[in-house]
Amino acid sequence: MNRFACSLLLASLLWAASAIAHDLPLSYIDLHVNEAGIDVTIETSAKNFARELATIDEEALLLQPDAQRDSVFALGASRMELSADGAALHPEFRGIEVLSARKDVRLRLFYRFQGSPEQVSLRSELFSADPRHKTFVNVYRDEALKYQDILNNSTVTRAYVLAGRQTTPSVIRRFVQEGVHHIFIGPDHILFLVGLLLLGGTIKQLLKIITAFTIAHSVTLVLATLNLVNPPARVIEAAIALSIIFVGAHALLYRGQTRDWRLLFAFGFGFIHGFGFANVLREMQLPPQALGWSLFSFNLGVELGQACIVLAIAPALAFLARRSASLSRQVVLAGSFGVIAAGAFWLTERLQ
Repeated sequence: MNRFACSLLLASLLWAASAIAHDLPLSYIDLHVNEAGIDVTIETSAKNFARELATIDEEALLLQPDAQRDSVFALGASRMELSADGAALHPEFRGIEVLSARKDVRLRLFYRFQGSPEQVSLRSELFSADPRHKTFVNVYRDEALKYQDILNNSTVTRAYVLAGRQTTPSVIRRFVQEGVHHIFIGPDHILFLVGLLLLGGTIKQLLKIITAFTIAHSVTLVLATLNLVNPPARVIEAAIALSIIFVGAHALLYRGQTRDWRLLFAFGFGFIHGFGFANVLREMQLPPQALGWSLFSFNLGVELGQACIVLAIAPALAFLARRSASLSRQVVLAGSFGVIAAGAFWLTERLQ
């Protein structure tokens, strides 16, 4: 039992150390198509620019962006291709600015094109050094939002037909995928769910617990994304780590009480986790015109990812409990120690 517990504890610590939740490399491209051409803004952290080119220094870029404008422009011109109705377009430099609060840099380009193109094609490999990098794309025609898109290392090229409008199912599909993806790269949310599931229970019990968590985090996800309630991200991330320690300690100290407190824990801490999900959506800088369906779809994706975790873990724990009560208790103890250790690691990281 001791070797099993130590192995699981070590695995949890290594997982926590290698995957700090919500630390996602992101960039944003806005295409504004008009009769004169296409105005393009590229925004990302100075760190991402520095990661791509050795000639770009992160601190220098933040302090004196104009001194490094040629390197930044060369990166944009070489890694991003834009065409209109099949004709390749060439960029003109229009400006560079620093967004100090986020340590971001915004590059403005212009692609000259006469007339109103029917289709615009984008190929972007701007930040390929990090395989996790995602680029959120918004395409406007005469200030009307036409498309939302997400590019990554496996999807670098898209074509946008400007005569129509992106369908609602397309928006739903993309942001459902993002919600599912976020759950599976967010080990803190996964470990919170694991902590709730360790003690097992009937399908009805577990369904109530997960439903309570879902209702609570959906409420704060909406409130925070709409900026109606906006607690500091540092406080929320630390509170999420504390919630993981709490559910792990409860599973560890549980002695067969008649009342199941997990429903209350899931509901109460669900409000905190909802703020964590909202921090991710805010980082995506979604346009107000598309916020409704994007918000709904992202939340749906989170629930689907959550359901996959429950369906994978709960039956395995139930099977183990039926086969051997002693072994089941050892697994619960080892799992509890692992959850507590990972939560403590994150709490230490987030309070620094």
